[in-house]
Amino acid sequence: MSDHVTALCRSDYYQLHQLRPVARALPEAAAKTLVQAFISCRLDYCNALLYGITDNLFRRLQSIQNAAARLLTGTRRRDHISPVLSRLHWLPVKQRVVFKLAILVFKSLRGEPLSYLADDCKLIADSGRCRLRSADANALTVPRTYTRLGDRSFSVAGPKVWNSLPATPRKPNIEFVQFKRLLRAFLFGETAAH
Repeated sequence: MSDHVTALCRSDYYQLHQLRPVARALPEAAAKTLVQAFISCRLDYCNALLYGITDNLFRRLQSIQNAAARLLTGTRRRDHISPVLSRLHWLPVKQRVVFKLAILVFKSLRGEPLSYLADDCKLIADSGRCRLRSADANALTVPRTYTRLGDRSFSVAGPKVWNSLPATPRKPNIEFVQFKRLLRAFLFGETAAH
């Protein structure tokens, strides 16, 4: 993963360097669209695979997002970046990974086009064991693993992320748009708490 993060950082910093003169000449909305098209989409591409990487690698990826936010807003390097990201409505990179995993679990539980992931997401209520209190919480079974790589697999990471969400977004009859809104609000609140 370190090689992937290094390559991603290198290419994104190059793109930011190329975008700097153009972004300054555009209106803020157009510049935001341009930066999201070149930088945010690169950070989001297959980002569910980044679950469980080291904090050092996450900091490197976060520095790209911070540089993009500073480019858009003209914020100085020594100014605090959290209010800037909040104003742009950008989740930090680590929360973006959690967001993507939660979306994948939601879709796999609903049997949407990701039916191949449904085998990795089993509700505790459907596990066939004795009735547990957690069965009413729409929680998933988390398989036991013995390696760090196993902990990063979707079959473990997805249920862990899902079970860490509050009960409201995990309701079985919730619509996708409402789920995304509640999930985003939860992750923004979690970011503000840190």
